[in-house]
Amino acid sequence: MSLSLARALTLCAALGSAVGGIHAQDKSNSALSGNAAVNTYPNKPIRLVVPFIPGSLVDVFGRAIAEEMQNTWKQSVIIDNKAGASTLLGARVVASAAPDGYTLFMPTVTTFSMAPQLISKPGIDPSKELTLIAKLAVTNLYLTVHPSFPARSVKEWIEVVKKNPGKYSYGSSGNGSPQHIFMEILKHQLNLDIVHVPYKGSNSGMLDFLSGKVEMAFVDGSLIGPNAKSGALIALGSSMTKRSLLLPTVPSIAESVPGYDWSGWLGFAGPANMPPQVVETLSDFLKHYQSTPAYAALLEKGGIEPAEYIKPSDMAEFVKNENKRWAPAIKASGATVD
Repeated sequence: MSLSLARALTLCAALGSAVGGIHAQDKSNSALSGNAAVNTYPNKPIRLVVPFIPGSLVDVFGRAIAEEMQNTWKQSVIIDNKAGASTLLGARVVASAAPDGYTLFMPTVTTFSMAPQLISKPGIDPSKELTLIAKLAVTNLYLTVHPSFPARSVKEWIEVVKKNPGKYSYGSSGNGSPQHIFMEILKHQLNLDIVHVPYKGSNSGMLDFLSGKVEMAFVDGSLIGPNAKSGALIALGSSMTKRSLLLPTVPSIAESVPGYDWSGWLGFAGPANMPPQVVETLSDFLKHYQSTPAYAALLEKGGIEPAEYIKPSDMAEFVKNENKRWAPAIKASGATVD
């Protein structure tokens, strides 16, 4: 081999080692940069997707949490209302976002356990495509009637409805909503015939309910509280077996209908595959916020119950159990969403 050729080969080998070292250093720098971004989370504005219209109960909670996040972390939190498809429109938006903790979500039991089983082509599997980070609150709905309806207890309500099949109607906040499913489960359990009138959201249906155009509905605590106090509506029973902490004088439906025990929940989520450190940061923040007097006041204002703390690592099991619980009830109700 000539001296010049040997020198050339030596030079190529040296260049190759140098380039390889540069690439290795680039990867190391990239990893360090990624870790730094996680360790300094949050260091830029956060987008919080709310799958309901402005002014709704979930929207009110979302805005309160956003304000607390801003005060705590000194970063902007932007509310993005994406209502539609029984909360799955917003869920799809979040699932397609980067899993870096800067696109977050306010799901409900509808998102994970109801809509995917009610819609033939949901376009998303929330259990696999979202990360449930926290359970924020429990929604206890109240079987409620207009004052013109001739019943003042659950037992009387059952008697009147059974004597008049198909005569009465109930309103809900839409096909596949908890208000819809809760009533269909009760109808199925008692073999009742009541006409369903779906509305676009709770607020729009309340006008017809208050005027007596529909005689009954399942109503959340934020709406039944002031209306029951004024006598505009009458709460007959709550959907959970345990009496409500907020309206303890209202008996549970289960006191007259054994086995009836249903409640919804409100949660906090992000895309799948979020960094564990980011999930932990968000979970710790929410756990602390849920222990504050400000959050207790928010629960009371919203007419909903406090939720037990669930570790992020146990959330997948919680959702799995919820899906199993709701599946037979939804099937038995015969409810669907087109």
